[in-house]
Amino acid sequence: MTTIETHTDTALPSPTAAGSGSAATDKFKNERATADTSPERLAAIAKDALSALHNVILEHGVTYPEYRVFKQWLIDVGEGGEWPLFLDVFIEHAVEEVLARSRKGTKGSIEGPYYVANAPILPSVSTLPMRAEDREITPLVFAGQVTDLDGNGLAGASLELWHADNDGYYSHFAPHLPDWNLRGTIITDEDGRYEITTIQPAPYQIPTDGPTGQFIEAQNGHPWRPAHLHLIVSAPGKESVTTQLYFAGGEWLDSDVASATKPELILDPTTGDDGKNHVTYNFVLDPA
Repeated sequence: MTTIETHTDTALPSPTAAGSGSAATDKFKNERATADTSPERLAAIAKDALSALHNVILEHGVTYPEYRVFKQWLIDVGEGGEWPLFLDVFIEHAVEEVLARSRKGTKGSIEGPYYVANAPILPSVSTLPMRAEDREITPLVFAGQVTDLDGNGLAGASLELWHADNDGYYSHFAPHLPDWNLRGTIITDEDGRYEITTIQPAPYQIPTDGPTGQFIEAQNGHPWRPAHLHLIVSAPGKESVTTQLYFAGGEWLDSDVASATKPELILDPTTGDDGKNHVTYNFVLDPA
């Protein structure tokens, strides 16, 4: 089993919405996403999107003061670098539902704004990189198998796993965390199996000290996400699945601010004699 321990200076300041947002925006801009969308399809989508917005304005009788506040808020979101946060929290789940229509295997969920590629490669039985203080949190042993639709184990499949620490912060997006904290790319064994030791995550609030938080507060909403693990599971010749796994009985499961929970993605760990929480979850990949 491979174990990597990281260390950090806990005296560093906690991240802000602006800092996390800017990091997420810079990462997205560097990736320069593209899509093979024809002008005709783009025109149809744009027409319907604008029409829907116009209908909302007309139906609710939006006033000029409200319009100006909205315009200023849009500017604030951009200047604060919060578009990745806002879109991934409030929009992405609908795009993911479109993808799910064509899949028979494991259910997907949103990626969120805090994915970082090229996490350290780890063997099938391993422990995620973590700080000494993370080891004081309840350990979680997360095991299972990656298979095709016929149940055949997929040797050498890749599980990119990342999640927040016990305070709700992600490495690479918080100045007080070392790079790759609670992130890893696990490679399955010859039967497609894996066993990963990490910590039991906690629910957390999305950053609220910027315009996304103002948007939530203005409508008396809440900013909480239930505790979850992020994963991208892939194998040669198979469609990768991006998903999140949640925990039975956890807070905010029924009112996730990102609307990303699904019944099929709920884990129910049990505590073993070793004092660790154990859970098994298998992934099924569609053919490419």
